Amino acid sequence: MGRPTDPGLGASAGEGRANCPSMQPALDWFDARGWTPFAFQREVWERYAAGESGLVHAPTGFGKSLSAWMGPLLEAAGDPSSQAAPAKRADAPPLTVVWITPMRALAQDLVRNLGSVAGDLAPGWIVEGRSGDTSSTVRGRQARRLPTALVTTPESLTLLLSHADAAERFASLRCVVVDEWHELFGTKRGVQTELALARLRALAPGLRTWGLSATLGNLDEARHALVGEGADGALVRGDARREVEISTVVPESVDRFPWAGHMGLRLLDEVASEIDTATSALVFTNTRAQAERWYQALCYARYERRDEIALHHGSLDREQRGEVEAGLASGRQWAVVATSSLDLGVDFSPVDLVLQIGSPKGVARLAQRAGRSGHAPGRTSRLVCVPTHALELVEFAAARDAMARGEVEPRRPIERPLDVLAQHVVTVALGGGFRSEDLLAEVRTTRAYRELTEEEWRWTLEFARFGGEALEGYDRFARIVERADGSFTGGSKRVATEHRVNIGTIAGFGSLEVSFRNGRKLGTIEETFVSRLRPGETFTFSGRTLELVRVEDATAYVKASNKATALMPRWYGGRMPLSNELADAVRRAMGRARETVATGALTGERELDAAVPLFALQAAGSRVPTETELLIERVRTRDGDHAFLFPLEGRLVHEGLAALLAWRATRRASVTITQSVNDWGIELVVRRDLPIADDDWRELLSPENLLDDLLACMDGAGLARRHFREIARVAGLVHPGLPGRRKGQRQLQASAGLVYDVLAEHDPENLLLEQARREVMERTLELSRLRAALDSIGRRQIQVERPAGLSPLAFPLWAERIRERVSSETWEERVRQMAAKLESAAGARRVRAAPS
Repeated sequence: MGRPTDPGLGASAGEGRANCPSMQPALDWFDARGWTPFAFQREVWERYAAGESGLVHAPTGFGKSLSAWMGPLLEAAGDPSSQAAPAKRADAPPLTVVWITPMRALAQDLVRNLGSVAGDLAPGWIVEGRSGDTSSTVRGRQARRLPTALVTTPESLTLLLSHADAAERFASLRCVVVDEWHELFGTKRGVQTELALARLRALAPGLRTWGLSATLGNLDEARHALVGEGADGALVRGDARREVEISTVVPESVDRFPWAGHMGLRLLDEVASEIDTATSALVFTNTRAQAERWYQALCYARYERRDEIALHHGSLDREQRGEVEAGLASGRQWAVVATSSLDLGVDFSPVDLVLQIGSPKGVARLAQRAGRSGHAPGRTSRLVCVPTHALELVEFAAARDAMARGEVEPRRPIERPLDVLAQHVVTVALGGGFRSEDLLAEVRTTRAYRELTEEEWRWTLEFARFGGEALEGYDRFARIVERADGSFTGGSKRVATEHRVNIGTIAGFGSLEVSFRNGRKLGTIEETFVSRLRPGETFTFSGRTLELVRVEDATAYVKASNKATALMPRWYGGRMPLSNELADAVRRAMGRARETVATGALTGERELDAAVPLFALQAAGSRVPTETELLIERVRTRDGDHAFLFPLEGRLVHEGLAALLAWRATRRASVTITQSVNDWGIELVVRRDLPIADDDWRELLSPENLLDDLLACMDGAGLARRHFREIARVAGLVHPGLPGRRKGQRQLQASAGLVYDVLAEHDPENLLLEQARREVMERTLELSRLRAALDSIGRRQIQVERPAGLSPLAFPLWAERIRERVSSETWEERVRQMAAKLESAAGARRVRAAPS
C-alpha cells in the first residue's frame, strides 16, 4: 500500500466512477486526493459488501492493500463507534480486522499506512501491530483488549489462538487479510496460516478472507488454499500494466572463462554511477554476505555520501532495520543495500531505481524487485541488472524474455504435513479445547488437509497425547489431555510455556545474538559461523568490522575493530537455484546465442551480444547447447578424466542428478567419482578412467528405477535423519529452550537424532518418519523436478564433444570443485591463474564486448 499522500495507493485518472451509495465515503476519500479507484478495487469492495472472500492479483504498487482495506472501513461507516476517536481504549470498536503479513519487518509500515486511512474514514478504530518485535508494554495492553485492527504474522496469530480466551477475543472478527500470499503459499508457514484461518472461521462464522498477491503462477490453487475447501472465493485481477524498464550493466570486456564467487565488485564504479542518477535507490543482492560486502564497497566508492547509504537484511536488529525503512520513506536515505527483507510490502514511494546484483534465479523475484521502483500506477519501474560473472548476462536476458512472455513460477502446495498439524492440535487444545470430530471437520476445510485420513487424524491425536507408541512412557511428550466427556484440553503449565515460545515453522539454524559489550544489539548470526572463530578474530557484520570478544549465554559479544581484513559470514540457504521457468528461458537464450555465433548477426539483446566472445570460444572448441540438445564434454586434465554435462536445469536438480549418475556409474566399475554442480551443469571426475562410454549416457540418464536408485545413492535414510530435526522441532519432540537459554544447533541435532533412532527402532511406522522421507524426496532431492528433467533429457539429442581443454562452460564447474579444497584466498588466486592460462591457450587474453 502506498503512503496516504502518494497517488501510488492505486489512483487512476481514467477510471469511471461507481454509483453505489455504500462506496461514497471511499470515493470521496479518493476524490479529495485527486484520484479515482481502479475497477478491480471497486470490485473487491462490492464483493466484500456482499459477504464474499477472494484473492486479489495485481502488480506491485497498484493499490491491492486499499482494495482489501476499504471494504471493512466502508462497512464501519454506519457504526457510530467508528466515527469518533475513543476517549479510552475500551470505547473503540472490538477486534474487527486481522491483517497477516509474512514479514514482521513490514508490520510497522502497514500499521502506519492502514492507520492513516482509518483515521480519515473510521477515526474510532485503533490499529496496532503484533509480532516478535512488539514491546512488552503493547503486548500487555493487547492482553487486556485487542485493537480494532491487528497487523500480525502467522506465528503471532497462532500464539493468540493458543490462549484460553481465544473464542471470546476473536468472536467479533469480520475480516482477515493475508498480505503477500504468494510468499506463504507452498510453505509450512502457509499451511500454518491455513489452519489459523480455519480456526478463525470456526470462532467467527461469516468471516471474510481476502488475500493479496502480485507474482504467482498457479492462482486457482492459491485461491482455494486461502478461502478453504468448499468455498468459492473470487479471483479479482488488476489488469493494469506498468511500464518496466530493465537494463543491464555490461562490462567493457567479458571474461571468456567465467567463475562465480567474486560478487561482481569489478563493476562497482558502474553501479555507483547508476545510483548517482537516482534520487533514491534499492540495491538488491541474493545473500546477506553479498549485501554486507556491497554495502562496504559503495560506502568506499561514494565516501562523501556514506551517511546516506544503508544496509538492510533479516539478521540485523529490528531497530536498525526500522531506521533504514524510515529513512527511505522520508527520502533521507539515498541508497539501501538489501536482501529479500525489502522485497515485500514496505512502501518506499521515493525509490526510483532498483539494482539487482547477480542473477535473480527466478522470474517472479525479478518482477517483484522491479516493482519496488516507481511504486505507483502510471510510473515506470526502472531496474538495472548487474552480472557477477559472464553467464549471468544470459540469465538476465532469459529472465527479461520470460517476463515478456508472462511466465511466472507457481508455488507447489504442501500436502498434509503432520508436524504442523500436531503443533496446531496443541495450540487449539490450549486455546479452549476441542472435540475430535469438530476439529477434524475444521482441519479438513483447509486445502493442505482436505484428504487427511481418519488414521492420520487418530495418529496425530495420540501423538499429541503421549508422543506415540515409542515415547508413551515419557511425561514431557504428553501435551494434551482427554477430559471425561471425550473433549481435549491443554496439558500442564510447562507444556503451555514451552509450546508458546516455540510456535512456528521457520527453520532455525542455531543463531546467536551479536551484541556490543555495553548491551547494544546488532542482530543475529549463525552459530556454525561463530563456532569457527576464536576470541580476537574479526568478521564483518552490520556493515562494521567486529572483533569477537567472547560467546556467552547464546550471545556473541563483540567490539569494533580497525583491522583491514575480516571474515565474511555465510548464512545457511544462501544459494538459490534457477527456477524451472528461468531454466527453460536460459535454454532458449542459448539457442539464440548459437545462431548469432553461426551467422554473425547479433541478436539485438545487449546481454547476449556481449557474451558472444564467450560463446564463440565455446563453439570453437566444443558446441553451444540448445533446448533440443544435451551437451556432454569429455576432457582429460592432470586432475583426471572429466565428464561435463549441461542439462541447464538448476543447481538442486543437478545435485540429485550428479549423485545419481555417479552411483550408477560406480555400479559398472569400482571407482571414486568426485562431483561438482552449478545451475548450468555437472562435473564428474575420476583420477584414472571414467567408466562411461558414449553409448552409455542414455541408459545412465534413464528415469527407470529413479526412486530406488536415488535413495541408494543419496543415503536417503541419512538425509531423512538430518532433515528430521526441523520436523521434530515443529511437532514438539525437541525443545530449543526458553528465550535466553536456547540450545545450540549441535545439541538440537543430537537430540533429534536420538529421537529419530528411537522411533526408527521401536516405532518404524511412525508417520513423522514417513513425512521426513517424503520431504527429503520432494523438497531436498526435488524428485518430481528431477524426474521431469530426465524425461526432458530423454527427448533431447545427446551430443558428446571432446575439447582440448576446459571450455568456457566447463570452467566454472572446475572452479566450484576446487573451492572445497583450498582457502578462499588461495582458491581465488588459483582460479585467476587457470583462467589466464586458458585464455593464453585460446590465443587472446580478453575480448572486447560486442556492441549493443
